[in-house]
Amino acid sequence: MKNKILLGVVMILTVTLITVLNYAEKNDYMIPIEPEEGKELVNIRLKNESDGTITNISLEDYIVGVVSAEMPASFESEALKAQAVAARTFAMYKKNTRQNLDYDLVIGVSDQAYKDNRTLLKQWGLSFFTNYLKIRDAVKETQGEVVTYNGEIINAFYFSMSNGYTENSELVFSESLPYLKSVESSWDNETLENYEVTKTISKTDFCNKLEISCENINIENIEKSDSGHINSITINGVTLKGTVVRSRLGLRSTDFDIEVGDEDITFVTRGYGHGVGMSQYGANGMAKENYTYQEILKHYYQNTEIKEL
Repeated sequence: MKNKILLGVVMILTVTLITVLNYAEKNDYMIPIEPEEGKELVNIRLKNESDGTITNISLEDYIVGVVSAEMPASFESEALKAQAVAARTFAMYKKNTRQNLDYDLVIGVSDQAYKDNRTLLKQWGLSFFTNYLKIRDAVKETQGEVVTYNGEIINAFYFSMSNGYTENSELVFSESLPYLKSVESSWDNETLENYEVTKTISKTDFCNKLEISCENINIENIEKSDSGHINSITINGVTLKGTVVRSRLGLRSTDFDIEVGDEDITFVTRGYGHGVGMSQYGANGMAKENYTYQEILKHYYQNTEIKEL
């Protein structure tokens, strides 16, 4: 009897999910965020990186799609709010620098990830409404808020997980920004899943991707920043930036140990991402300790203020 009941429940859930997903092909579940009284709606010209099409979307609805794509919906509400403000700040910074172009932002890794509601419904299934409303609330409760430094909107970089410290912007992007200095992020640590990851690469791939000689691999002159990230490393007489090694080899971060074996090269990385600005997992850790989103943002973006557009 119990098995029949369980089978019936599974069948009902399956049919419901299929119905919802099919409906998503023809409908958009978006509940637009209306501008606050006395304020105008800010629009974003959004370029699709895959086909080049440009669509207009309100800034706040765009941020819902960015937060949904960039941060797990399971994260704490204050972390989601911090992500919403950071994403909005990044969007407005880009918009202000691209006034002479036919678009403000690009959907893709060159700017920010973004997912529309049809995509999210397929991803979340029956959890769609719970996740969507949670993230929408985080965006609405921070509506119009951006991070500023000396009255100017900042370039609000963010990333997934640090090694315990964020990195100075000039060591990654070759531009020194006073609000993007290394800060401690102790919430990023060994207790997090995939904080430390091992990756093995064949010597052939290692040499080909780094464009070096593959004879008698010799590693020396490893220069690290105060945060533990590798600034530069010399391999077989060729000095490479840590960011170049990470990019070419597909490593999770520039905080890595390297071991040369007979046939393979093994890396152990800590953290995930470029390391500049707000750590998303760090933000979630702070939120769990009852820090507000304002406190989270001011920790990762030093000497900044939160203002409304």
